[in-house]
Amino acid sequence: MSDESNLQTPDGKANPIDTDYQVGQDNVALQIGPFGLDIHNRVFLIAGLTVVAFVFLTLAFQNQVAPLFSGMRTWLTTNLDWFFMSAGNIFVLVCLGLIVSPLGRVRIGGTEATPDYSYLGWFSMLFAAGMGIGLMFFGVSEPMSHYASSFGGTSVADGVRTDWAPLGAAAGDAAEATRLGMAATIYHWGLHPWAIYAILALGLAVFSFNKQLPLTMRSIFYPLLGERIWGWPGHIIDILAIFATLFGLATSLGFGASQASAGLNYLFGIPMGATTDIILVILITAAALVSVVAGLDAGVKRLSEINMTLAILLLLFVIVVGPTWMILSGFFTNLGAYVEYLPQLAVPFGREDVNFASGWTAFYWAWWISWSPFVGMFIARVSRGRTVREFLISVLIVPSLACVLWMTAFGGTAIDQLVSQGYEAVVGADLPLKLFYMLDALPLSGITSLIAIILVVVFFVTSSDSGSLVIDAIAAGGKIDAPKAQRVFWCSFEGMVAIALILGGGLASLQAMAVSTGLPFTIILLIATVAVLKGLASEPRSV
Repeated sequence: MSDESNLQTPDGKANPIDTDYQVGQDNVALQIGPFGLDIHNRVFLIAGLTVVAFVFLTLAFQNQVAPLFSGMRTWLTTNLDWFFMSAGNIFVLVCLGLIVSPLGRVRIGGTEATPDYSYLGWFSMLFAAGMGIGLMFFGVSEPMSHYASSFGGTSVADGVRTDWAPLGAAAGDAAEATRLGMAATIYHWGLHPWAIYAILALGLAVFSFNKQLPLTMRSIFYPLLGERIWGWPGHIIDILAIFATLFGLATSLGFGASQASAGLNYLFGIPMGATTDIILVILITAAALVSVVAGLDAGVKRLSEINMTLAILLLLFVIVVGPTWMILSGFFTNLGAYVEYLPQLAVPFGREDVNFASGWTAFYWAWWISWSPFVGMFIARVSRGRTVREFLISVLIVPSLACVLWMTAFGGTAIDQLVSQGYEAVVGADLPLKLFYMLDALPLSGITSLIAIILVVVFFVTSSDSGSLVIDAIAAGGKIDAPKAQRVFWCSFEGMVAIALILGGGLASLQAMAVSTGLPFTIILLIATVAVLKGLASEPRSV
């Protein structure tokens, strides 16, 4: 095994894998003018050329691909919602099982490894990695949407209960509709998405820090494939990881651009539409490129610190000037509702609320899974020194509680404005605008709305920069110090994919590609779960 800086020797007892593979041994080093490249020739070429072809074909046949993408998303989420939901349940159960099992005593990095970061720094990075743009877009819109559908309960026209409402009911009961709406929202932002991230992050961490394999997707599959992971089976795994990450990031960029566009229209009257969205994508991508060139510490780290500070200040502002007692008490009420309704929300078969299960849950799970290589690799890199039990409890519980607080503050405030004050603007607004209408009913709405727009933009800049680093590491055979020109390529094409999909059908197309790439990667992740368990079983355990 290569002794280069991409690998780190375990501290104390561990069970490294003996292989002659060297990081970057299949790479091709090129110098094209001033730009140096160091790429895994098969993975980079297949993934890169496919993405380039996708962009050009989508732009060339915009009218034809829009209905194709829309139909594809509908078919996948309608017919395979049971598969996505079952997979999500498996990931949660495996994580909970590992927490209470003897395997929870395995320490990432070896039996004598010590954590690289304090708890506070570690928790901050865990939360920042996974949810930024989504919390801004859905923090108000999802609780309000579920509340409205639950409160409606029955169709005015024919008296038939709507199947969009989570669990179906609470007609006319505002308190119960609030509990149902918040439980359904927390279901999408609680244990399940973080279990998806945790499984992959744990696999990457163990096989990198304990087994001394490259920090790339294929390494997790060594217990099942052996040395074949360095051949085409491993190439295919890494290529699928690149596709999933790229289209997951493009989907997030689309959500971010649409919300920033809505906010600019709301504050300054700038016209909404595809043109504004595309301009925003270009500007956000350009900022991400500057961050890429500046480097990790000078770029993404500094932006992440600024963004987390702004996000916390905005959250505290809403808690203090909003319905403070309702938010604080609602945190525990909503958490209790989530625990109460979790078994019904998670059941994958026999659903009466089929539109909720397919339209919301199946899309979310596919989106989280498509994000998992990016978030999982980030979490893995900052979690050395933690035990498996400590790692899983922290990755599942701490970010989930933070999401509960965020959704309670933002979504709960919007629902209270409707129920207690009769403020109906939020419930009737389009999804990207709901946040700004909620803030409009609070003091200093102009300032807070502008901060919200900045948060959306900077969250994606940091995600795009970090995501480009992850994709590039995979496409460079596990190297984490490949030339910056390669990250510039991937960062640029993240923006181009988003633009192509916006022109080829808007958010529906973005969601379609996230689901489409999430499907094969769900299968990969389920198989990876077996490999992770086998890898952990061979590791010595801390006392």
